[in-house]
Amino acid sequence: MAAPAGHPAREARSECSEEALAAALADVPELARLLEIDPYLKPFAPDFQRRYKLFSKTLNNIGENEGGIDKFSRGYESFGVHRCADGGLYCKEWAPGAEGVFLTGDFNDWNPFAYPYKKLDFGKWELYIPPKQNRSVLVPHGSKLKVVIRSKSGEILYRISPWAKYVTRDSDNVNYDWIHWNPEHPYKFKHSKPKKPRGLRIYESHVGISSYEGKIASYKHFTCNILPRIKDLGYNCIQMMAIMEHAYYASFGYQITSFFAASSRFGTPEELKELVDTAHSMGITVLLDVVHSHASKNSEDGLNMFDGTESCYFHYGPRGNHNLWDSRLFAYSSWEVLRFLLSNIRWWLEEYGFDGFRFDGVTSMLYHHHGIGQNFSGDYHEYFGLEVDEDALTYIMLANHLVHTLYPDSITIAEDVSGMPALCFPISLGGAGFDYRLAMAVPDKWIQLLKEYKDEDWNMGNIVYTLTNRRYLEKCIAYAESHDQALVGDKTLAFWLMDAEMYTNMSVLTPFTPVIDRGIQLHKMIRLITHALGGEGYLNFMGNEFGHPEWLDFPRKGNNESYHYARRQFHLTDDDLLRYKFLNNFDRDMNKLEERCHWLSAPQAYVSEQHETNKIIAFERAGLLFVFNFHPSNSYTDYRLGTTVPGKYKIVLDSDAAEYGGHQRLDHNTDFFSKPFEHNNCPYSLLVYIPNRVALVLQNVDLPN
Repeated sequence: MAAPAGHPAREARSECSEEALAAALADVPELARLLEIDPYLKPFAPDFQRRYKLFSKTLNNIGENEGGIDKFSRGYESFGVHRCADGGLYCKEWAPGAEGVFLTGDFNDWNPFAYPYKKLDFGKWELYIPPKQNRSVLVPHGSKLKVVIRSKSGEILYRISPWAKYVTRDSDNVNYDWIHWNPEHPYKFKHSKPKKPRGLRIYESHVGISSYEGKIASYKHFTCNILPRIKDLGYNCIQMMAIMEHAYYASFGYQITSFFAASSRFGTPEELKELVDTAHSMGITVLLDVVHSHASKNSEDGLNMFDGTESCYFHYGPRGNHNLWDSRLFAYSSWEVLRFLLSNIRWWLEEYGFDGFRFDGVTSMLYHHHGIGQNFSGDYHEYFGLEVDEDALTYIMLANHLVHTLYPDSITIAEDVSGMPALCFPISLGGAGFDYRLAMAVPDKWIQLLKEYKDEDWNMGNIVYTLTNRRYLEKCIAYAESHDQALVGDKTLAFWLMDAEMYTNMSVLTPFTPVIDRGIQLHKMIRLITHALGGEGYLNFMGNEFGHPEWLDFPRKGNNESYHYARRQFHLTDDDLLRYKFLNNFDRDMNKLEERCHWLSAPQAYVSEQHETNKIIAFERAGLLFVFNFHPSNSYTDYRLGTTVPGKYKIVLDSDAAEYGGHQRLDHNTDFFSKPFEHNNCPYSLLVYIPNRVALVLQNVDLPN
């Protein structure tokens, strides 16, 4: 097994010369292993060599000039504003385009020029303000501050420090205020980080929408009310969205204004720390959705134009703008930008105790075209050459190196739609160092099937192909739907399946309608086959586990600033008279079975059947036999299924069970015995009754657990 289906290099450039290959193998420690896994990458060995050398050169330069990446990534310890042991204040900023830098705030009645910074080399500025004579705190916790910049044109600009740890906005203000955060009793973590899970089961979460009330929910609410749900559902990981401060709530947290500040709209930094610590006490890993692919264009309360120039943290000119996102793009080759971003990574690990990151917008980072207008075909030429932004790729490698060096159990996930080879291989092999990538083609396939095809026209081979078409030994996070499908303008799977009837026919006191019956059965089947066949990790967006009935729409001008859709109606699944509980129960038991049997950490499944007429898919993984009958009406008595392992089988999960809103057509006390009867290239087989629209998991009880 080398490259995935649809790979590229069959028409690739001619093989690189023996000399070039030998040089690449000499420079990249384990490149030979990568080329053994995927021989089609051999013509591109010089590209891997160049990338690795750029990474190594930058890492060595950091060592020679900054004392190593450990010290380099602690920028937050000196930059920004810090209280000294003597009660004074030390301040430091990087503003290469400024003519003068000053500190002001309510501590000095907003006198803009009373405290000038001293200019240092390389565009840095520092300021020490001695303590008061009585040694009382000069700038108390909670004080408002501003950096004052005198630009080269003489303009006076009031700015928030890029290193600000807390910013907040009064209800009548447009812009955020920088608050000096230095509490007398900072939160002390009580629990150690959990071990790295064998198989990631991720609950994608947004604190602000976690209440059923039409308001912004808090860190406290999430800690007390949502964490217990996540634990009960069997998820072992939370991916937290919209934590890095963003001025525009409706940006879903993807237009960052203050990179070191936890969003104040949900509460205080100490309350976020308590949330992470409480999750750890439950054995739940916590990942941060980190946005280093771009930044908000805001200048009054963002990073843009910090020193009065457009090129301080970002590229100058067109290269510094993302036209689709209307945002700014980092200059990843800049020394101080590297310090800022790597320190930001470390800050969230050290200060808040996060266990890793889901890197947003990796495709945009990897290519100069940012993926705009690109339909990645799988041709390897698309992943190498001049279109690749190797400065950004070097930063990605440095970030992964830092994360995995600091905390070897940390997890990094790439949101990449392009399918770049080796993105999820270690750097020593020539990879970018991510642990996982998101399997972004999977939700698109389910939406396409529900939108464009009748059930009887679903192609079983195409479903299997989509769920198994991933790069060999590069781990994927599979998902049937994420927050993208929940957003207004799109539809969740539940909405595609049941639409308006979700509002009228979900009561258990009324008979199943054909629409609700189909919707509930397919919702379970789609999620289980994605979970079991689609990757080495699984992700669900909060609320979708029970078929949340409404899309997600944040308050904005277009909806009269309404919070009606910016919420999750968890009370629906708690109502015993509603059918949402059935989907919730199935999601929970699906996760609990994975926790017991570990299919996510098992080798990729062996698919024994994908029958187009019968609409049957069957496969083995982790000692379990998974069977799916997608046929809308045909049930099968004594259906022969192939298996590679002899023994007695029993049903361990049945989507047709009563507690999952099924029709109870199977007897769970039945024993299924395999016979040495070859079927579908398997040496053994067994006969099973398979009702229509049912997913079954059978376990060989003769095997040790």
